[in-house]
Amino acid sequence: MIERGGEGRSYMARLNRIVALYIAGLLGFVALMAWAEQRGLSRQWIGPIFLFLTVMAYAAIGVYGRTTDADEYYVAGRRIPPFYNGMAAAADWMSAASFISLSGALYLQGFSGTPEQPGGLAYLLGWTGGFVLVAMLIAPHLRAMNLYTVPDFFQVRFGGRWPRIIAALSAVLCSFTYVVAQIYGVGLIASRLTGVQFEIGIMLGLGGVLLCSFLGGMRAITWTQVAQYIVILLAFLIPVSWLAYKQLGNPVAPVVAGAQIGKIATLEGGLLASEVEQDVVAAYLQRAEDYKARLADVPAALAREREAARERIQRLRAQNADVGLIVAASRDLASMPRDEAAARDRWTREMRDNYERARAMGGLPRHSQAFAGDPQGTPQERQTFDDARRNFLALMFCLMVGTAGLPHLLTRYYTVPSVAGARASVAWSLFFIALLYLSAPALAVLVKFEVMNNLVGSSFDQLPNWMAQWARVDASLLSVEDVNGDGIVQFGEIRFGADLIMLATPEIGGLPYVISGLVAAGGLAAALSTADGLLLTISNALVRDLYHQETRRKASPEQRVILTKFTLLSVALSAAFVAALKPSEILPMVSASFSIAASAFVPAMVMGIFWRGTTRQGAVAGMLAGLSVTVYYLLAQVDSVREWVPSALLVDGLWFGIHPISAGVFGVPVGLAVAWSVSLATRPGRVRPVPADGL
Repeated sequence: MIERGGEGRSYMARLNRIVALYIAGLLGFVALMAWAEQRGLSRQWIGPIFLFLTVMAYAAIGVYGRTTDADEYYVAGRRIPPFYNGMAAAADWMSAASFISLSGALYLQGFSGTPEQPGGLAYLLGWTGGFVLVAMLIAPHLRAMNLYTVPDFFQVRFGGRWPRIIAALSAVLCSFTYVVAQIYGVGLIASRLTGVQFEIGIMLGLGGVLLCSFLGGMRAITWTQVAQYIVILLAFLIPVSWLAYKQLGNPVAPVVAGAQIGKIATLEGGLLASEVEQDVVAAYLQRAEDYKARLADVPAALAREREAARERIQRLRAQNADVGLIVAASRDLASMPRDEAAARDRWTREMRDNYERARAMGGLPRHSQAFAGDPQGTPQERQTFDDARRNFLALMFCLMVGTAGLPHLLTRYYTVPSVAGARASVAWSLFFIALLYLSAPALAVLVKFEVMNNLVGSSFDQLPNWMAQWARVDASLLSVEDVNGDGIVQFGEIRFGADLIMLATPEIGGLPYVISGLVAAGGLAAALSTADGLLLTISNALVRDLYHQETRRKASPEQRVILTKFTLLSVALSAAFVAALKPSEILPMVSASFSIAASAFVPAMVMGIFWRGTTRQGAVAGMLAGLSVTVYYLLAQVDSVREWVPSALLVDGLWFGIHPISAGVFGVPVGLAVAWSVSLATRPGRVRPVPADGL
């Protein structure tokens, strides 16, 4: 079938025919599920059917593409046509962060981000612009060298063992951070579709990942990602087009959604002037002050709360109250902090959370404002404006440069037949990504208008069932509470997580539930496609670039492939364990991996390609310096790290107001400067510095 064809027209014609049949089958399946829903098929069946059949389709491709041939397993035989390689790269790129969280980030952060969460359009601009760097600086040169992995480049270009070792360990570090976010997304979707616990959902989705990457390596992953991209495209465009048609009578969302921005601005003005919204702000502020009072004397406050809970249980029992009330009161007592340290930790989080929500519009910025603060306002407002703009540019820089250094993405361009094919693949990747990225801001606008115009002002007694169902999956994804006691939903009382917006879009817009199943299947495809590539990258780095290179053990290519497969299985299970701990939302984890990739790989890689004077010592020093600065700044802002590491060893506050997810903005220039200076100092014969125009 696919892997036996030639490079000619008959091969492409056969591929096109297979993909066309797949698309027709997918559309027929969606139509069949829509018909079954109209005929009374329960929602409890629709979700699991979408999950099972899509994962089985990917698994079937993985089984069919199984191989032990090293060239096929690592680089798909270097014969993937640029058109389909671009589609596979787009699926590899459209991770859980892009599909699930990007529209949510734009909903919560507006176009420019917030002082606490820089982002907004920086994600779109940074990720898209990064492919320009890939096309201009990296992909064609790596393809011309006929390599298998990114660490191979460092070994071939610089020689010795340390460039390869550092590159391999860096690939593991940034890819593992990235893959944890993908598996978290897998668990989120699988648990929502099937109703099982989050941890079980992770294992259900992980089975699909392993069947693709474990058996067939890059060959199976490539064609699985082509199939997954088609699911992603339909799952993203159908709901946003439906919402655009519902609200504006035109399904071309990127073209017409701008009309809703002005309406949102009017609604925001009404919310800022609303007395009931101000009551909500006052209620959250009072809660924050209550927690602050408890923190003033934690032992006494904890004792008072426990005593009050016991008295309530005794009072309910004396009144022969309903058993449910007694059980609920007992559960409240059992869930109280077990000691003073736990109480202080929980109440501090609650205090910060309530202070954050004790702001107009629940702390969300005005959607279309340029940046937070005011360049013509008070000194504090001017400082806020400068910090917001600086963080926007820093994050965009890290995402662009990180894109050019992500090992799992660069490996995609090893699979095409030629250098020209690598350039064409990048162009097709940009095209397929743009189809979705142009719609992401439109989706955020349409969903926000839907919430402001329809959900706000409704009665708590008539809230839709989907809100309670999502809240059960994870309370951080959705919470709504009548804090001012008027029985009416206010905008400040609604809290959505960034990972919820896209997945809940069909339910927010009142679309048929089959579209919810399709969107969840698209999110699952996005997470699985990226997880496949990341797991293969990690296992290749550990086995091919570290184990066999360092031990010098004689092993056949088939034996290396087998060991890589079992290493991949171990890494997948380890990532699933970390994801089950829910360490963070998807977007921050992914953003951190970009900073790591940018600082560890790009300075030494670009210098090694374009400047012959780059030495092995310079590359090693630059990689270590850039990576060390980035990881230090990332970890120095983590609360759990600050608890264990002496404060004298950690940075006090932010450098230049830059948030940790943009740590690469410090690591990249440091790595570049160190690599350049050390290379000059260690060149044979101590050659004088070359003028800038000669580099």
